[in-house]
Amino acid sequence: MAMITEPDDFFTKGCGRCARFATPDCSTRPWINGLNHLRRICTGMGLDETVKWAHPTYMHAGPNIALFGALRNDFRLSFMNAALLNDSAKVLVPQGPNSQVPGMIRFTNVAQVGELEPVIRDYLQQLMDHAEAGTRPPTSRAEVEMPGELAEALDADPELAEAFHALTPGRQRSYFFNIAQAKQPATRFARIEKFRGKILAGKGALDR
Repeated sequence: MAMITEPDDFFTKGCGRCARFATPDCSTRPWINGLNHLRRICTGMGLDETVKWAHPTYMHAGPNIALFGALRNDFRLSFMNAALLNDSAKVLVPQGPNSQVPGMIRFTNVAQVGELEPVIRDYLQQLMDHAEAGTRPPTSRAEVEMPGELAEALDADPELAEAFHALTPGRQRSYFFNIAQAKQPATRFARIEKFRGKILAGKGALDR
């Protein structure tokens, strides 16, 4: 099944990753009012809307700022470069097992978007300001450093993350090394997308 490439498709049909795409059973359906509210906030603040990893992604001055998606039990707003955020409201939780810092708001009720709208706007504006200033988050000191683009992709794609964590440490490192060799972020993202099938199949980067 082909993943979506246009933002409007996410809000009308879903992400295109599973057989529930464009059906009433799609995970986006119970949360659509909350997802549309998040979309209005992001576009209203002047963020550029696109699709990455089959999720609506919002950019400013080059960097990714935020993305969101839906699961059966909740929907999420994930902030990129969350280490730069001042989480004064203490609403952020880890995006996934690869996250060094909390960077996601998890919603279990569509009304929560309205309740948290001032906080959401504040955090988006913080990251927009950092993007304009060219601020970079602090470098992780992990023993084996995961490329930031791979961490973002895994946090945005639960199916891919589950498969990646099931790999042996050696196979995981093969992806760290291969993706990190690319100098440009766009090339790294392209390699991640190319490797998706191998990861889901339980293979390393060099496995046939």
